[in-house]
Amino acid sequence: MTHHDELRPDTLAVHAGMTRNEFQAVVPPIYQTSTFGFTSTGEGAALFAGEQKGYIYSRMGNPTVEGLENAVAALEGGSRALACSSGMAAIHTALAALLKSGDHVVCSEAVYGPTCTLVSGILTQFGIEASLVDTSSLEAVRAALRQNTKVVFVETPCNPTLLISDLEQVSKLAHGRGAHVLVDNTFMSPLLQRPFEFGVDVVLHSLTKFLNGHADVVGGVIVTRDQEMYARMRRALNHYGGVLAPFESFLVHRGIKTLALRMERHCRNAQAIAEFLEARPEVKWVRYPGLKSHPQHELAKRQMKGPGGMISFELAGGLEAGRAMMNSVKLCSLAVSLGGVETLIQHPASMTHASMGAEARQRAHISDGLVRLSVGVEDVADLIADLDQSLKVAARVRPGARVVPEQAVG
Repeated sequence: MTHHDELRPDTLAVHAGMTRNEFQAVVPPIYQTSTFGFTSTGEGAALFAGEQKGYIYSRMGNPTVEGLENAVAALEGGSRALACSSGMAAIHTALAALLKSGDHVVCSEAVYGPTCTLVSGILTQFGIEASLVDTSSLEAVRAALRQNTKVVFVETPCNPTLLISDLEQVSKLAHGRGAHVLVDNTFMSPLLQRPFEFGVDVVLHSLTKFLNGHADVVGGVIVTRDQEMYARMRRALNHYGGVLAPFESFLVHRGIKTLALRMERHCRNAQAIAEFLEARPEVKWVRYPGLKSHPQHELAKRQMKGPGGMISFELAGGLEAGRAMMNSVKLCSLAVSLGGVETLIQHPASMTHASMGAEARQRAHISDGLVRLSVGVEDVADLIADLDQSLKVAARVRPGARVVPEQAVG
């Protein structure tokens, strides 16, 4: 078969991570086992010493999981990958592998809520300092760097504001201080953005989102640029233990095979919906990288291969109007998470980013009326029709009025 380096991304999504097996099955088998036998004590000793390749115990490696890891690493253009039990397990493992007491981390201020809590709350209990800054501003990043800065953690586009950080320039700044750059690439997927091309050291994903794409798995992944970093992350993951199980790995690997098709539809639908929302009088502003009104539209075109499936917007009627709209949707689902085939709508201030606290949200420009839309792959005309009718409901709500949902949303 053609070497992975010669394959284009759409083909890689279908074939990456595939290995020949005993029965020449075109779908990798599920090795649903906790442990693996040895042919002799000598083989067991060689495996534990790292002198021989093979499998010992599924926390330390499993063929099904490894197939998924190899697929994501190939798509990202990285060296190796480590599948984790959740996106947060991946982030925690990566940070714990690189940081110790007395170290300092710079992190995007508009970032997934639990990431903010981990960096600015939990890790500080272990003597790790943190600065949350607008990483879309190179001046803010430069000002935040210290002598003891060991990690710069960037989420781009940021969740949920969709501000974009210049990965090449941030990497140059961080590397100039001897810090590693970690990027959460969940919003884009490797089909739309490959951070290693811009000098990044580690790429992370919530597998739960676009890579799996079907809202039926919770998982995460760490992708490393080189073998040395992989070994460092593997040691940490083996001992922290937040690994992904074989069956979930099988499901995500299956989901990746349609990633190129799904991302194409996500982008096309989201562009049409963003343009529709921007033209509506009920909408105060829309932020989507594919719109010329996005403050970093030109950077998005240089750094990303497509604008993605995520939209943020605010209604002119504020919080009450936003609640009314979300309580009135009929096709879109009112739910957290993102990146699935179904369209999801949610309110970050009371849902995904509630743990940040009001002050941190204000600093990150996450207003109380902000609405986040994860655009699915449905027929865009049906989605626009649903948004149209819900916007009309929102327009009738007076500030301070009690919102009564027209329909219960699952």
